[in-house]
Amino acid sequence: MSESLTDTNTKKESNMKTANKDKPLFAQRFRGYFPVVIDVETAGFNAQTDALLEIAASVLSLDEITGKLFIDETIQFNVHPFEGANLEPKALEFTGIDPTNPLRGAVDEDEALKTLFKLVRKKMKLAGCQRAIIVAHNAAFDLGFLNAATTRCKIKRSPFHSFVSFDTTTLAGLALGQTVLAKACEAAKIDFNNSEAHSALYDTEKTAELFCHIVNKWHDLGGWPLTVESAEQEDKPTSTD
Repeated sequence: MSESLTDTNTKKESNMKTANKDKPLFAQRFRGYFPVVIDVETAGFNAQTDALLEIAASVLSLDEITGKLFIDETIQFNVHPFEGANLEPKALEFTGIDPTNPLRGAVDEDEALKTLFKLVRKKMKLAGCQRAIIVAHNAAFDLGFLNAATTRCKIKRSPFHSFVSFDTTTLAGLALGQTVLAKACEAAKIDFNNSEAHSALYDTEKTAELFCHIVNKWHDLGGWPLTVESAEQEDKPTSTD
Protein backbone atom coordinates (compact mmCIF):
# COMPACT_ATOMS: atom_id res chain seq x y z
CA MET A 1 0.00 0.00 0.00
CA SER A 2 2.78 2.45 0.97
CA GLU A 3 4.64 1.77 -2.30
CA SER A 4 1.45 2.46 -4.26
CA LEU A 5 0.92 5.76 -2.45
CA THR A 6 4.53 6.71 -3.01
CA ASP A 7 4.22 6.01 -6.74
CA THR A 8 1.03 8.09 -6.90
CA ASN A 9 2.64 11.02 -5.11
CA THR A 10 5.70 10.81 -7.35
CA LYS A 11 3.49 10.92 -10.45
CA LYS A 12 1.58 13.93 -9.08
CA GLU A 13 4.81 15.80 -8.40
CA SER A 14 6.07 14.96 -11.88
CA ASN A 15 2.83 16.19 -13.46
CA MET A 16 2.98 19.43 -11.45
CA LYS A 17 6.56 20.08 -12.58
CA THR A 18 5.60 19.45 -16.20
CA ALA A 19 2.60 21.78 -15.90
CA ASN A 20 4.78 24.50 -14.39
CA LYS A 21 7.30 24.20 -17.22
CA ASP A 22 4.48 24.79 -19.70
CA LYS A 23 3.56 28.11 -18.10
CA PRO A 24 5.09 31.43 -19.22
CA LEU A 25 8.26 32.26 -17.30
CA PHE A 26 6.57 35.20 -15.56
CA ALA A 27 3.84 32.92 -14.20
CA GLN A 28 6.52 30.62 -12.79
CA ARG A 29 8.64 33.37 -11.26
CA PHE A 30 6.28 34.52 -8.48
CA ARG A 31 4.02 31.47 -8.12
CA GLY A 32 1.37 32.90 -10.40
CA TYR A 33 1.41 36.36 -8.81
CA PHE A 34 1.77 39.40 -11.09
CA PRO A 35 3.75 42.13 -9.30
CA VAL A 36 2.62 45.72 -9.96
CA VAL A 37 4.62 48.57 -8.47
CA ILE A 38 2.41 51.26 -6.91
CA ASP A 39 2.91 54.52 -5.07
CA VAL A 40 0.27 56.83 -3.63
CA GLU A 41 0.44 60.41 -2.40
CA THR A 42 -2.14 61.28 0.20
CA ALA A 43 -3.44 64.03 2.48
CA GLY A 44 -2.63 62.11 5.65
CA PHE A 45 -1.93 58.69 7.11
CA ASN A 46 -5.46 57.38 7.66
CA ALA A 47 -6.65 55.42 4.61
CA GLN A 48 -10.27 55.58 5.74
CA THR A 49 -10.54 59.34 6.28
CA ASP A 50 -7.68 61.05 4.43
CA ALA A 51 -7.73 61.86 0.72
CA LEU A 52 -5.96 59.89 -1.96
CA LEU A 53 -4.39 62.60 -4.15
CA GLU A 54 -2.11 60.74 -6.59
CA ILE A 55 -1.65 57.14 -7.65
CA ALA A 56 0.84 55.69 -10.11
CA ALA A 57 1.58 52.13 -11.19
CA SER A 58 4.34 50.41 -13.15
CA VAL A 59 3.51 47.06 -14.70
CA LEU A 60 6.48 44.79 -15.28
CA SER A 61 7.57 42.23 -17.83
CA LEU A 62 9.97 39.29 -17.73
CA ASP A 63 12.31 38.49 -20.61
CA GLU A 64 11.68 34.87 -21.58
CA ILE A 65 15.30 34.45 -22.74
CA THR A 66 17.34 36.25 -20.09
CA GLY A 67 14.91 35.85 -17.21
CA LYS A 68 15.39 39.52 -16.34
CA LEU A 69 12.59 41.71 -14.99
CA PHE A 70 12.01 45.18 -16.44
CA ILE A 71 9.46 48.02 -16.49
CA ASP A 72 6.86 47.58 -19.21
CA GLU A 73 4.53 50.55 -18.74
CA THR A 74 3.75 53.24 -16.16
CA ILE A 75 0.52 55.18 -15.68
CA GLN A 76 -0.31 57.97 -13.25
CA PHE A 77 -3.40 59.83 -12.06
CA ASN A 78 -3.98 62.99 -10.07
CA VAL A 79 -7.08 62.24 -8.00
CA HIS A 80 -9.91 64.42 -6.69
CA PRO A 81 -10.35 64.06 -2.92
CA PHE A 82 -13.42 61.97 -2.22
CA GLU A 83 -16.43 63.72 -0.73
CA GLY A 84 -15.85 64.51 2.93
CA ALA A 85 -12.16 63.58 2.78
CA ASN A 86 -9.80 64.98 5.39
CA LEU A 87 -6.92 67.13 4.14
CA GLU A 88 -4.10 67.40 6.66
CA PRO A 89 -2.20 70.69 6.13
CA LYS A 90 1.15 69.16 7.12
CA ALA A 91 0.70 66.34 4.59
CA LEU A 92 -0.09 68.82 1.82
CA GLU A 93 2.94 70.90 2.79
CA PHE A 94 5.14 67.81 2.70
CA THR A 95 4.00 66.65 -0.76
CA GLY A 96 3.55 70.12 -2.24
CA ILE A 97 0.19 69.08 -3.71
CA ASP A 98 -2.62 71.61 -3.99
CA PRO A 99 -5.83 69.58 -4.39
CA THR A 100 -7.75 72.71 -5.48
CA ASN A 101 -5.44 73.50 -8.41
CA PRO A 102 -7.56 73.12 -11.60
CA LEU A 103 -4.40 72.53 -13.65
CA ARG A 104 -3.85 69.17 -11.92
CA GLY A 105 -6.17 67.49 -14.41
CA ALA A 106 -7.47 65.31 -11.61
CA VAL A 107 -9.99 62.48 -12.03
CA ASP A 108 -12.30 60.78 -9.54
CA GLU A 109 -11.05 57.74 -7.63
CA ASP A 110 -13.48 55.53 -9.53
CA GLU A 111 -12.06 56.47 -12.93
CA ALA A 112 -8.45 56.14 -11.77
CA LEU A 113 -8.95 52.70 -10.23
CA LYS A 114 -11.03 51.26 -13.05
CA THR A 115 -8.48 52.39 -15.65
CA LEU A 116 -5.63 50.98 -13.56
CA PHE A 117 -7.40 47.66 -12.93
CA LYS A 118 -8.19 47.28 -16.63
CA LEU A 119 -4.52 47.67 -17.54
CA VAL A 120 -3.41 45.29 -14.79
CA ARG A 121 -5.86 42.59 -15.86
CA LYS A 122 -4.73 42.89 -19.48
CA LYS A 123 -1.02 42.60 -18.65
CA MET A 124 -1.63 39.90 -16.05
CA LYS A 125 -3.45 37.74 -18.59
CA LEU A 126 -0.64 38.16 -21.13
CA ALA A 127 1.86 37.05 -18.47
CA GLY A 128 -0.19 33.95 -17.65
CA CYS A 129 -0.60 35.02 -14.01
CA GLN A 130 -3.65 34.59 -11.80
CA ARG A 131 -3.56 37.45 -9.29
CA ALA A 132 -1.86 40.83 -9.05
CA ILE A 133 0.26 41.68 -6.03
CA ILE A 134 1.29 45.16 -4.98
CA VAL A 135 4.97 46.09 -4.83
CA ALA A 136 5.64 49.27 -2.86
CA HIS A 137 8.06 50.95 -0.49
CA ASN A 138 6.43 50.50 2.93
CA ALA A 139 3.76 48.52 1.12
CA ALA A 140 1.22 48.37 3.97
CA PHE A 141 0.63 52.12 3.59
CA ASP A 142 -0.02 52.05 -0.18
CA LEU A 143 -2.05 48.84 -0.03
CA GLY A 144 -4.19 50.31 2.74
CA PHE A 145 -5.09 53.34 0.64
CA LEU A 146 -5.65 51.20 -2.47
CA ASN A 147 -8.00 48.88 -0.57
CA ALA A 148 -9.88 51.79 1.06
CA ALA A 149 -10.41 53.52 -2.30
CA THR A 150 -11.54 50.24 -3.87
CA THR A 151 -14.14 49.84 -1.12
CA ARG A 152 -15.33 53.46 -1.41
CA CYS A 153 -15.80 53.02 -5.17
CA LYS A 154 -17.75 49.80 -4.55
CA ILE A 155 -15.50 47.86 -6.92
CA LYS A 156 -16.29 44.26 -6.05
CA ARG A 157 -13.47 42.58 -7.95
CA SER A 158 -10.00 44.02 -7.57
CA PRO A 159 -7.20 42.22 -9.43
CA PHE A 160 -4.96 42.76 -6.38
CA HIS A 161 -4.55 40.43 -3.45
CA SER A 162 -6.10 42.18 -0.48
CA PHE A 163 -3.21 41.67 1.95
CA VAL A 164 -0.20 39.98 0.29
CA SER A 165 2.51 42.37 -0.90
CA PHE A 166 6.18 42.67 -1.82
CA ASP A 167 7.75 45.42 0.29
CA THR A 168 10.89 46.95 -1.20
CA THR A 169 11.77 48.38 2.22
CA THR A 170 12.34 44.85 3.49
CA LEU A 171 13.90 43.61 0.25
CA ALA A 172 16.30 46.55 0.09
CA GLY A 173 17.26 46.07 3.73
CA LEU A 174 18.14 42.46 2.98
CA ALA A 175 19.84 42.96 -0.38
CA LEU A 176 21.44 46.39 0.02
CA GLY A 177 21.56 47.19 3.72
CA GLN A 178 19.34 50.26 3.21
CA THR A 179 15.65 50.86 3.92
CA VAL A 180 15.12 54.48 2.82
CA LEU A 181 14.17 54.60 -0.88
CA ALA A 182 16.75 57.25 -1.82
CA LYS A 183 19.54 55.46 0.05
CA ALA A 184 18.57 52.08 -1.42
CA CYS A 185 18.61 53.52 -4.93
CA GLU A 186 22.02 55.06 -4.26
CA ALA A 187 23.35 51.69 -3.08
CA ALA A 188 21.94 50.06 -6.22
CA LYS A 189 23.49 52.81 -8.41
CA ILE A 190 20.05 54.02 -9.50
CA ASP A 191 19.84 57.78 -10.10
CA PHE A 192 17.62 59.47 -7.53
CA ASN A 193 16.69 63.16 -7.41
CA ASN A 194 15.30 64.22 -4.03
CA SER A 195 13.71 67.31 -5.54
CA GLU A 196 11.49 65.06 -7.68
CA ALA A 197 10.62 62.66 -4.88
CA HIS A 198 7.20 62.49 -3.23
CA SER A 199 5.34 62.51 -6.51
CA ALA A 200 3.56 59.24 -7.18
CA LEU A 201 4.97 58.95 -10.70
CA TYR A 202 8.62 59.48 -9.72
CA ASP A 203 8.51 57.29 -6.61
CA THR A 204 6.75 54.50 -8.49
CA GLU A 205 9.34 54.44 -11.26
CA LYS A 206 12.23 54.47 -8.79
CA THR A 207 10.63 51.76 -6.66
CA ALA A 208 10.11 49.70 -9.82
CA GLU A 209 13.75 50.14 -10.83
CA LEU A 210 14.81 49.10 -7.33
CA PHE A 211 12.57 46.01 -7.30
CA CYS A 212 13.82 44.94 -10.73
CA HIS A 213 17.42 45.46 -9.62
CA ILE A 214 16.99 43.25 -6.55
CA VAL A 215 15.14 40.49 -8.41
CA ASN A 216 17.64 40.53 -11.28
CA LYS A 217 20.63 40.53 -8.93
CA TRP A 218 19.21 37.48 -7.17
CA HIS A 219 18.80 35.86 -10.60
CA ASP A 220 22.46 36.61 -11.44
CA LEU A 221 23.56 35.03 -8.17
CA GLY A 222 21.78 31.81 -9.10
CA GLY A 223 18.84 32.22 -6.73
CA TRP A 224 16.17 31.73 -9.42
CA PRO A 225 15.59 29.64 -11.37
CA LEU A 226 17.35 26.90 -9.47
CA THR A 227 20.33 25.39 -11.23
CA VAL A 228 20.02 21.80 -12.45
CA GLU A 229 22.35 20.69 -9.69
CA SER A 230 20.29 22.43 -6.99
CA ALA A 231 17.04 21.04 -8.34
CA GLU A 232 18.44 17.52 -8.44
CA GLN A 233 19.73 17.91 -4.89
CA GLU A 234 16.25 18.96 -3.72
CA ASP A 235 14.71 15.92 -5.41
CA LYS A 236 17.02 13.46 -3.68
CA PRO A 237 15.37 11.63 -0.78
CA THR A 238 16.75 12.42 2.66
CA SER A 239 17.82 9.79 5.15
CA THR A 240 14.47 10.15 6.93
CA ASP A 241 12.35 9.54 3.78
